[in-house]
Amino acid sequence: MKQHSQNYRNLILAMALSVPLACAQTSLLLQTPQDAMKAAADALGGRDRILALKTIVIEGGGINPNVGQNLTPDAPLLNWRITDYRKTLDLQNHRVRVERHRKAEFAFSMFNDVRENMTLDGAVAFNIDEKGAIARAPESAVRDRRIEFLLNPVSIVREALDPKTKLSNLRKNNGKDALDMVTAAGDQLTLSLDPATHLPASVRWLSSSDNLGDIVNDITFTNYETVSGIKLPKHYVTKIDFRDYTTADLQVSKNTVDAPANLAAPANVKAAAPPPPPPVTVEPMKVAEGIWWLKGSGNHSSALYEFTDHMTLYEAPSSAALAKEIIAKARAVVPSKPVTEVIISHHHFDHTGGLRTMVAEGFTVISHKGNEQYYRELVARKATLNPDTLAKNPKPLKFKAVEDHAVLKDAAMEVELYRVKDNEHSTYNLVAWVPKYKFLSQSDLFDFFWHRHLWGDNYIKNLETLKLHFDKDVPVHGKILTYDEEVAVIKKFDKTGRTDYTP
Repeated sequence: MKQHSQNYRNLILAMALSVPLACAQTSLLLQTPQDAMKAAADALGGRDRILALKTIVIEGGGINPNVGQNLTPDAPLLNWRITDYRKTLDLQNHRVRVERHRKAEFAFSMFNDVRENMTLDGAVAFNIDEKGAIARAPESAVRDRRIEFLLNPVSIVREALDPKTKLSNLRKNNGKDALDMVTAAGDQLTLSLDPATHLPASVRWLSSSDNLGDIVNDITFTNYETVSGIKLPKHYVTKIDFRDYTTADLQVSKNTVDAPANLAAPANVKAAAPPPPPPVTVEPMKVAEGIWWLKGSGNHSSALYEFTDHMTLYEAPSSAALAKEIIAKARAVVPSKPVTEVIISHHHFDHTGGLRTMVAEGFTVISHKGNEQYYRELVARKATLNPDTLAKNPKPLKFKAVEDHAVLKDAAMEVELYRVKDNEHSTYNLVAWVPKYKFLSQSDLFDFFWHRHLWGDNYIKNLETLKLHFDKDVPVHGKILTYDEEVAVIKKFDKTGRTDYTP
């Protein structure tokens, strides 16, 4: 019995001594970023095996939540359903193609069934339409698709093993082994590994937008399977740091390695110059004394109202560049009065792309009270990747809250604001009404160019309830029409769609 007790104590002692030894061995293994990459390569199937791979094909489906287009700022995101997804990686030639078929699972007035085919061949980005026509994509697509190439455990570890890639800052981060990398192309990413398996757990990178400034993107890899000696995930989830939104959730139905793939750009596409960014233009049109329609490019416009000692804009649409041009044209039509206010109809991203620009100009933002916190979050975000006007000229948000009705009035101009109720597109949407002229300005309630008018009945009902039988609609989208013209369009095309024009 005594001998048994002694043996038991010796066993416990041996186990205790082995724990620090095991920890020391793990620590030694990952003392440098290069150690971490060797461990990751081994976990995926071995350095030689992954470097010899030619292609990976990922097939599946999932959802693509529609950020910046929910019913209210705090409502759940609405989804595009990805019914057919295929991503092909040509690892040897740094080529990638993403093919996906998306259908809107929400009321959407434009193309709600979309097929996409987007490819990168080195520094050449191009798209293939549904008829097979190939066209060079804008230069801005190249960086995005280089990142897309790396959003796979094998492709990013291969990139990390390239001597031209700079690795640094091996550390613990949220329980994972994380390291930073800068690729030969200059792309900066953070790769995290599972500390137990050393398999890649996530990739993080920075992008930017006019609405959000700097965007921290994070894609996670889970549910690994082994295919031809290589471990590949079957679940990819991408999130951004704004409200922890999920932007993509992909379930993989099939992983294939070394399937034949030809992703090379055709010679004529390589020879073609990338298309330039579309021009940003604003054409002022005086529609009455003291009222202008600032017709913007891309079917995004603003209305301008002249008061006794200042001017007020209706909407900050689409982008920072368009917002700047709208402000410049507003100042040009009445140089003697400052623009001091902007009415923002609702929170959707194509209507707040100029918010940060307007705030940087010192304008007071007028909108429904339900949008205030959302706007404050947008204004507070940093913009270091592509510093915008607000990043260079920080100013606080000056906000004037509206509920169901408000009046802006002086001796020269009167503008009434009304909330549109029970609308399935946006809950906190304000229209502007000028009683003197019976002019309306509205946003996302009617657009002559829409394919279908899914909430046309709600629009007409609100107009009737508010007794706003306008002579002219000076809109954000579409063109200036009368009340009777808009009602006729709604009744003609209703929810069935239209085929009488080419967008």
